[in-house]
Formats: sequence, C-alpha cells, structure tokens
Amino acid sequence: MEYSTFGRHVAVDTWGVDFEVLNNAELLQAHLVEAAEACGATVLSVQAKQFEPQGATVLVMLSESHLSIHTYPERGFAAVDCYTCGETVDPQLAIDYLVSILKPEKAYAKKLIRGLGELKVETPALGQQAELV
Repeated sequence: MEYSTFGRHVAVDTWGVDFEVLNNAELLQAHLVEAAEACGATVLSVQAKQFEPQGATVLVMLSESHLSIHTYPERGFAAVDCYTCGETVDPQLAIDYLVSILKPEKAYAKKLIRGLGELKVETPALGQQAELV
C-alpha cells in the first residue's frame, strides 16, 4: 500500500467574535464536528475543555489528522486550525464553515502545504463572513 505525505494545514486567527460563542465548549464541540463532516473528514474522537473563568479548547482527532479551536472570549479571539493528510479532504472547507459560524470582525489566515519538501505558505481566501486582512 502506498501512502501520501501530502497535507494541507490551514490556520486562522479570528477577532471580534461574540463572547458567549467563544465561552461555550459544548457549542464549539458541536460546530467542530459539523465542520469536520462538512469537509469529508472522519472523526475519531473529540476532547473539549471549558476553562474558568472563561475560555475553551476543543480538539477533534480525525483519521486524516486534526481540527482545533482555542478561545479567549475576553479578547474576542479564537485560534482555529485544521490539518489533513492526503488529497481527498479539504481543510479549507472546515475553516470556512467555522468562520461562517464564528462571524468574526476580522480574520487572518495562512495555509501550509506540507509533506512535499520545503513548506509552502499561501494566504487562502476565507468565506464572505470574514474580512481577510
């Protein structure tokens, strides 16, 4: 059997997101699972942690790699990333889904192309909900 090392890793910093959305690990967990399904990934497990006094981290382990969010509600900030191996699952679809849910005022994104040698960095276009800066 031949395996591909090719992968895409999309990371986005979102700013100006509603406090209540960012401070709800249960809600974020449901949205991350939906995002994984939207991009065609296979969910293996989910870990979620609600922090006190605020903040959340959700990690979705995928057969293809991972999808995660780390939130700082007091700053309106969330760091979101999705890495997938192979060519059949597009992590950009998961990121676009999450940006449409988070509705940030601003979003800054980068895509890394991995497993082909030197890392290639691109700036992806995000969904219309976010202003790409």
